Amino acid sequence: MPGIAQSKILILATNGYERSELRVPLDKLKEKGAAVTIASIEKGPIKSWDDKDWGDSVEAELSVDDVTVSDYDAIVLPGGQINPDILRTNKKAVSIVKEFVSSGRIVAAICHGPWMLVEADVLKGREATSYPSISTDMKNAGAKWVDQEVVTDNGIITSRNPNDLPAFVDKIVEEVEEGRHPRKAA
Repeated sequence: MPGIAQSKILILATNGYERSELRVPLDKLKEKGAAVTIASIEKGPIKSWDDKDWGDSVEAELSVDDVTVSDYDAIVLPGGQINPDILRTNKKAVSIVKEFVSSGRIVAAICHGPWMLVEADVLKGREATSYPSISTDMKNAGAKWVDQEVVTDNGIITSRNPNDLPAFVDKIVEEVEEGRHPRKAA
């Protein structure tokens, strides 16, 4: 079990990610000593969505084609409507999420980020939450959807919106420090 200061965490995002849902985990996990890497469909800058318009950018150090899941202890999937809707159409991005789940690594998705879990078909029988507008998608994918700030089911962490970020980040730290979570396929 790595302490958070010895962990490696991947954030998977693309243009249109909800600014706070990437920046807060990025900053808070780095403050705790984690090595955090951002990956996207292509290497280079990706632009955030901040409130009602485009925001600033962050640099994606890796493309999805360059990600090796075994290099990481956890993956964070920020929301925003645009970001996961684009990512879930990318077969490599979806396969990365599937591999994180099947390997027992920590998976954390917030807001619309759980759309990636829907697309990866890893929610059957699992308790989870999301932004309310995608609750039907979550249920149709087999999740036991609940309206709580943070829900954890065997190392798969979900939250509803930016207001839940403090609990979401705390739960990521806790789960990473617990280590891998062997789990049955959904």
